[in-house]
Amino acid sequence: MTKRYIGGCACGAIRYETSGEPIFQNHCQCLDCQKRAGTGHGSYMTFGRRADMKITGEASIWRVAGDSGNEKIHAFCPTCGTPVYLTFVAMPDLIAVNATSLDDPGQFDPQVVTYAIRGHAWDTIDPSLQKFERMPG
Repeated sequence: MTKRYIGGCACGAIRYETSGEPIFQNHCQCLDCQKRAGTGHGSYMTFGRRADMKITGEASIWRVAGDSGNEKIHAFCPTCGTPVYLTFVAMPDLIAVNATSLDDPGQFDPQVVTYAIRGHAWDTIDPSLQKFERMPG
């Protein structure tokens, strides 16, 4: 039986689905993720084959240079404002979904914390997770 990852925005206008397995699952403490999440980090599941992700609905996008200097394209619902997924100009095959946009957020199994250099003492994350000051190579 193939595992499926299904999710979308709060109002249901944008939906996604894939049976691909995530290649990376992380909490990111970069300043961009903090501001977008309204808290100390964002949580993501990254998939290696964007073409395998079925997306319905029309997202609004916002382009920003991340801490790495690489451009990220954030997709969010124009109706409810929910951040749903992001893509990367330098790595066009990848797509990352916001873990809390999953219909079953329990499918998220974080592996690491990235951009820990930007973390705050009040944002406590599982201490057993490996921390990287920036994005690992």
